[in-house]
Amino acid sequence: MFSLSAVLLFITSSIVLILAPGPDIVFLITQGIAKGKKAGIFTSIGLTLGNSVHTLAAALGLSVIFKTSEVAFVLFKTCGALYLFYLAYKAIKHRNDPLTAGVDQQGFDHRGLLLRGFYMNVFNPKVALFFLAFLPQFVNSEFGSVPLQMIFLGLIFMGLVALIFGFIGYSAGSLGNWILEKPGFSKVMNIVSATIFGAIGFKLLTSTR
Repeated sequence: MFSLSAVLLFITSSIVLILAPGPDIVFLITQGIAKGKKAGIFTSIGLTLGNSVHTLAAALGLSVIFKTSEVAFVLFKTCGALYLFYLAYKAIKHRNDPLTAGVDQQGFDHRGLLLRGFYMNVFNPKVALFFLAFLPQFVNSEFGSVPLQMIFLGLIFMGLVALIFGFIGYSAGSLGNWILEKPGFSKVMNIVSATIFGAIGFKLLTSTR
């Protein structure tokens, strides 16, 4: 389906794009530091699974809607921003609760953290547009079904995201375990988390295509 050189170029380009600073990495590091290694891993899995939705959407042509419809784009980014504002509110509300390296201080288990990462990725129209613009660059209609090629590339991208984000989340969690031993850090970390969530939400809400 693809030449080895094309696959290697795609992998190299993907790694560079994955490592580029963005809301997803900030979110991942924040969760890892605040809640530990496992939380970082589960958040990275959630972010990775969110890419599956965008991969399928791009393969089926649904992402074109967000590129051509202003209403759909605004609605989608508003949902994403509101979710981030909700996380910011919860962090402020529980700012005096002790942070732990295992269970989320807001009552969520690790499945809840996975869903956070998933929702954050899915409700970001920028990611949908990214997949629509990025994946087709490596597709060749002469090699067969275009949707299948895009799904194949999307799976490779997801695998890279899982490995890289998993490492980042785990590393942030290791740092978090050390930080959490410091007295009085709980309140500061919750306020920082709320600020980051609010800032990302505001940026998403005011973003344009």
